[in-house]
Amino acid sequence: MSTEEKQNFPIYQDFESAEYPRNEKEVSSFIKKFYKLNTPIELVGSGSKKTIGKRLQCGKTLNLSKITGIIEYLPEELYIKVKANTPIKKIEEELKKKNQQLAFEPIDFGCLLNGNSNYGTAAGQVACNIAGPRRFKVGSVRDHLLGFRGVNGRGEIIKSGGVVVKNVTGYDLCKLLAGSWGTLGIMTEITLKVLPAPESTRTILVACDNSPEAVLVLTNALASPHDISGAAWVPKTAAARSSVNYVSDIGAGIAAIRIEGFRSS
Repeated sequence: MSTEEKQNFPIYQDFESAEYPRNEKEVSSFIKKFYKLNTPIELVGSGSKKTIGKRLQCGKTLNLSKITGIIEYLPEELYIKVKANTPIKKIEEELKKKNQQLAFEPIDFGCLLNGNSNYGTAAGQVACNIAGPRRFKVGSVRDHLLGFRGVNGRGEIIKSGGVVVKNVTGYDLCKLLAGSWGTLGIMTEITLKVLPAPESTRTILVACDNSPEAVLVLTNALASPHDISGAAWVPKTAAARSSVNYVSDIGAGIAAIRIEGFRSS
Protein backbone atom coordinates (compact mmCIF):
# COMPACT_ATOMS: atom_id res chain seq x y z
CA MET A 1 0.00 0.00 0.00
CA SER A 2 1.43 3.36 -1.00
CA THR A 3 1.94 6.30 1.36
CA GLU A 4 -0.88 8.21 -0.35
CA GLU A 5 -3.31 5.34 0.18
CA LYS A 6 -2.33 5.02 3.84
CA GLN A 7 -3.10 8.68 4.41
CA ASN A 8 -6.75 7.99 3.52
CA PHE A 9 -6.92 5.06 5.92
CA PRO A 10 -8.40 5.71 9.40
CA ILE A 11 -5.63 6.04 11.99
CA TYR A 12 -7.02 5.16 15.41
CA GLN A 13 -7.40 2.40 17.97
CA ASP A 14 -10.13 0.07 16.66
CA PHE A 15 -11.56 -0.43 20.14
CA GLU A 16 -10.52 0.14 23.70
CA SER A 17 -9.22 -3.26 24.74
CA ALA A 18 -6.02 -3.46 26.76
CA GLU A 19 -4.18 -6.42 28.22
CA TYR A 20 -1.99 -6.05 31.33
CA PRO A 21 0.64 -8.81 31.44
CA ARG A 22 2.34 -9.25 34.81
CA ASN A 23 5.52 -10.97 33.65
CA GLU A 24 7.51 -12.11 30.64
CA LYS A 25 5.62 -15.40 30.20
CA GLU A 26 2.29 -13.60 30.03
CA VAL A 27 3.70 -11.17 27.47
CA SER A 28 4.83 -14.14 25.39
CA SER A 29 1.43 -15.87 25.57
CA PHE A 30 -0.43 -12.66 24.60
CA ILE A 31 1.84 -12.07 21.60
CA LYS A 32 1.47 -15.67 20.43
CA LYS A 33 -2.32 -15.35 20.59
CA PHE A 34 -2.40 -12.02 18.75
CA TYR A 35 0.10 -13.28 16.17
CA LYS A 36 -2.14 -16.24 15.29
CA LEU A 37 -5.14 -13.91 15.01
CA ASN A 38 -3.12 -11.44 12.89
CA THR A 39 -4.11 -8.65 15.31
CA PRO A 40 -1.97 -5.48 15.31
CA ILE A 41 -0.80 -4.42 18.79
CA GLU A 42 0.07 -1.10 20.35
CA LEU A 43 2.65 -1.17 23.17
CA VAL A 44 2.20 1.24 26.05
CA GLY A 45 4.36 1.92 29.08
CA SER A 46 3.71 5.14 30.98
CA GLY A 47 2.51 6.86 27.79
CA SER A 48 4.97 9.76 28.20
CA LYS A 49 5.76 9.83 24.46
CA LYS A 50 2.44 8.53 23.09
CA THR A 51 1.58 11.82 21.40
CA ILE A 52 4.75 11.80 19.29
CA GLY A 53 3.92 10.87 15.69
CA LYS A 54 0.64 9.59 14.32
CA ARG A 55 -1.82 7.48 16.26
CA LEU A 56 -1.76 3.77 15.49
CA GLN A 57 -4.54 1.65 14.05
CA CYS A 58 -4.46 -1.37 16.35
CA GLY A 59 -6.86 -4.00 17.56
CA LYS A 60 -5.25 -4.47 20.97
CA THR A 61 -3.17 -2.54 23.48
CA LEU A 62 -0.50 -4.30 25.49
CA ASN A 63 0.03 -2.22 28.63
CA LEU A 64 3.32 -3.06 30.38
CA SER A 65 2.67 -0.97 33.50
CA LYS A 66 2.74 -4.03 35.78
CA ILE A 67 6.20 -5.15 34.64
CA THR A 68 8.16 -2.88 36.94
CA GLY A 69 10.87 -3.01 39.60
CA ILE A 70 14.63 -3.06 40.09
CA ILE A 71 15.98 -6.59 39.69
CA GLU A 72 19.65 -6.07 40.54
CA TYR A 73 21.90 -3.10 41.20
CA LEU A 74 25.64 -3.55 41.75
CA PRO A 75 27.28 -0.12 42.17
CA GLU A 76 30.78 -1.61 42.23
CA GLU A 77 30.15 -3.31 38.87
CA LEU A 78 28.59 -0.14 37.39
CA TYR A 79 25.34 -1.65 36.16
CA ILE A 80 21.66 -1.83 37.06
CA LYS A 81 19.15 -4.41 35.83
CA VAL A 82 15.48 -3.40 35.83
CA LYS A 83 12.13 -4.57 34.52
CA ALA A 84 10.92 -2.80 31.39
CA ASN A 85 8.37 -0.41 32.86
CA THR A 86 10.44 0.74 35.84
CA PRO A 87 10.14 4.55 36.03
CA ILE A 88 13.34 6.42 35.20
CA LYS A 89 12.74 8.62 38.24
CA LYS A 90 12.81 5.55 40.52
CA ILE A 91 16.03 4.33 38.92
CA GLU A 92 17.73 7.70 39.34
CA GLU A 93 16.64 7.91 42.98
CA GLU A 94 18.28 4.53 43.63
CA LEU A 95 21.48 5.52 41.81
CA LYS A 96 21.69 8.79 43.71
CA LYS A 97 22.10 6.87 46.98
CA LYS A 98 25.46 5.60 45.67
CA ASN A 99 26.40 8.88 43.96
CA GLN A 100 25.92 7.35 40.51
CA GLN A 101 23.87 8.32 37.47
CA LEU A 102 22.53 7.33 34.06
CA ALA A 103 25.20 9.19 32.13
CA PHE A 104 23.09 9.56 28.95
CA GLU A 105 20.88 11.98 30.92
CA PRO A 106 17.24 10.98 30.32
CA ILE A 107 15.02 13.71 28.88
CA ASP A 108 11.74 14.76 30.48
CA PHE A 109 9.31 15.05 27.54
CA GLY A 110 6.32 15.26 29.87
CA CYS A 111 6.63 19.01 30.44
CA LEU A 112 6.87 19.61 26.70
CA LEU A 113 4.04 17.32 25.58
CA ASN A 114 1.43 17.59 28.34
CA GLY A 115 2.71 20.09 30.89
CA ASN A 116 3.52 17.56 33.61
CA SER A 117 6.92 16.10 34.46
CA ASN A 118 7.27 12.52 33.23
CA TYR A 119 10.63 10.94 32.41
CA GLY A 120 8.92 7.76 31.27
CA THR A 121 10.26 4.26 31.79
CA ALA A 122 13.47 2.37 31.15
CA ALA A 123 12.03 0.61 28.08
CA GLY A 124 10.64 3.90 26.77
CA GLN A 125 14.04 5.58 26.96
CA VAL A 126 15.72 2.64 25.21
CA ALA A 127 13.01 2.28 22.55
CA CYS A 128 13.29 5.96 21.62
CA ASN A 129 17.09 6.24 22.07
CA ILE A 130 16.74 9.90 23.02
CA ALA A 131 19.35 11.39 25.34
CA GLY A 132 19.99 14.74 26.98
CA PRO A 133 22.64 17.47 26.60
CA ARG A 134 25.46 15.12 27.67
CA ARG A 135 24.98 13.03 24.53
CA PHE A 136 27.83 14.65 22.57
CA LYS A 137 30.19 13.63 25.37
CA VAL A 138 29.07 10.15 26.45
CA GLY A 139 26.75 9.00 23.67
CA SER A 140 23.06 8.12 23.63
CA VAL A 141 21.04 5.42 25.39
CA ARG A 142 22.25 2.86 22.83
CA ASP A 143 25.82 3.27 24.10
CA HIS A 144 24.79 2.48 27.68
CA LEU A 145 22.55 -0.53 27.00
CA LEU A 146 24.41 -3.67 28.10
CA GLY A 147 21.69 -6.27 27.59
CA PHE A 148 18.00 -7.07 27.52
CA ARG A 149 15.40 -9.81 27.66
CA GLY A 150 12.25 -9.59 25.63
CA VAL A 151 9.69 -11.11 23.32
CA ASN A 152 9.74 -10.96 19.52
CA GLY A 153 6.77 -10.59 17.17
CA ARG A 154 6.01 -14.32 17.24
CA GLY A 155 5.91 -14.56 21.02
CA GLU A 156 9.36 -16.14 21.37
CA ILE A 157 11.42 -15.10 24.40
CA ILE A 158 14.80 -13.68 23.37
CA LYS A 159 17.81 -12.18 25.12
CA SER A 160 20.98 -10.38 24.13
CA GLY A 161 24.03 -8.94 25.89
CA GLY A 162 24.88 -9.26 29.55
CA VAL A 163 26.15 -7.20 32.46
CA VAL A 164 29.54 -6.12 31.13
CA VAL A 165 30.55 -3.93 28.19
CA LYS A 166 32.56 -6.51 26.23
CA ASN A 167 30.16 -9.43 26.01
CA VAL A 168 29.09 -9.55 22.36
CA THR A 169 30.74 -11.87 19.86
CA GLY A 170 27.99 -11.84 17.22
CA TYR A 171 25.30 -9.44 16.10
CA ASP A 172 24.42 -7.00 18.86
CA LEU A 173 20.61 -7.00 19.10
CA CYS A 174 20.78 -4.35 21.84
CA LYS A 175 21.88 -1.73 19.33
CA LEU A 176 19.08 -2.76 16.97
CA LEU A 177 16.28 -2.40 19.51
CA ALA A 178 17.53 0.97 20.76
CA GLY A 179 15.66 3.54 18.69
CA SER A 180 13.19 1.04 17.18
CA TRP A 181 10.20 2.62 18.97
CA GLY A 182 8.83 -0.78 19.97
CA THR A 183 8.45 -2.05 16.39
CA LEU A 184 10.98 -4.91 16.60
CA GLY A 185 10.10 -6.51 19.91
CA ILE A 186 8.98 -6.03 23.50
CA MET A 187 11.65 -5.53 26.15
CA THR A 188 10.88 -7.10 29.53
CA GLU A 189 14.24 -6.67 31.28
CA ILE A 190 16.95 -4.09 30.64
CA THR A 191 20.53 -3.83 31.88
CA LEU A 192 22.04 -0.34 31.80
CA LYS A 193 25.56 0.86 32.44
CA VAL A 194 25.86 3.49 35.18
CA LEU A 195 28.67 5.92 35.94
CA PRO A 196 29.78 8.01 38.93
CA ALA A 197 27.99 11.34 39.25
CA PRO A 198 30.22 14.44 38.99
CA GLU A 199 31.38 15.94 42.25
CA SER A 200 30.38 19.42 41.15
CA THR A 201 28.30 20.97 38.37
CA ARG A 202 28.19 24.62 37.34
CA THR A 203 26.52 26.39 34.42
CA ILE A 204 28.10 29.53 32.99
CA LEU A 205 25.76 31.97 31.24
CA VAL A 206 27.21 34.32 28.61
CA ALA A 207 25.09 37.16 27.19
CA CYS A 208 25.13 37.10 23.37
CA ASP A 209 23.41 39.58 21.05
CA ASN A 210 23.00 37.15 18.17
CA SER A 211 23.39 33.51 17.18
CA PRO A 212 26.77 33.87 15.37
CA GLU A 213 28.24 35.34 18.56
CA ALA A 214 26.74 32.49 20.58
CA VAL A 215 28.16 29.88 18.17
CA LEU A 216 31.62 31.41 18.62
CA VAL A 217 31.31 31.31 22.42
CA LEU A 218 30.08 27.70 22.43
CA THR A 219 32.71 26.57 19.91
CA ASN A 220 35.54 28.05 21.96
CA ALA A 221 34.15 26.46 25.12
CA LEU A 222 33.86 23.00 23.54
CA ALA A 223 37.39 23.26 22.16
CA SER A 224 38.80 24.14 25.60
CA PRO A 225 40.42 21.61 27.97
CA HIS A 226 37.53 22.04 30.43
CA ASP A 227 35.05 19.22 31.07
CA ILE A 228 32.04 20.58 29.16
CA SER A 229 28.96 18.37 29.45
CA GLY A 230 26.28 20.62 27.98
CA ALA A 231 26.03 23.61 25.65
CA ALA A 232 22.97 25.52 24.49
CA TRP A 233 21.91 28.80 22.86
CA VAL A 234 18.78 30.49 24.23
CA PRO A 235 17.55 33.32 21.94
CA LYS A 236 16.58 36.68 23.45
CA THR A 237 12.83 36.08 23.11
CA ALA A 238 13.07 32.74 24.97
CA ALA A 239 15.41 34.14 27.63
CA ALA A 240 12.96 36.95 28.34
CA ARG A 241 10.32 34.37 29.33
CA SER A 242 12.59 32.66 31.87
CA SER A 243 11.39 32.40 35.46
CA VAL A 244 14.96 33.18 36.59
CA ASN A 245 15.21 36.95 37.00
CA TYR A 246 18.86 37.44 36.06
CA VAL A 247 18.18 35.56 32.80
CA SER A 248 14.96 37.33 31.83
CA ASP A 249 16.32 40.78 32.81
CA ILE A 250 19.58 40.52 30.87
CA GLY A 251 18.00 41.83 27.65
CA ALA A 252 19.95 39.50 25.35
CA GLY A 253 20.28 35.90 24.28
CA ILE A 254 22.13 33.44 26.51
CA ALA A 255 24.87 30.95 25.69
CA ALA A 256 24.78 28.35 28.45
CA ILE A 257 27.84 26.18 29.15
CA ARG A 258 27.70 23.39 31.73
CA ILE A 259 30.94 22.29 33.38
CA GLU A 260 31.29 19.11 35.46
CA GLY A 261 34.12 17.64 37.44
CA PHE A 262 36.05 17.99 40.68
CA ARG A 263 35.26 21.11 42.66
CA SER A 264 38.91 22.12 42.97
CA SER A 265 39.43 22.13 39.20
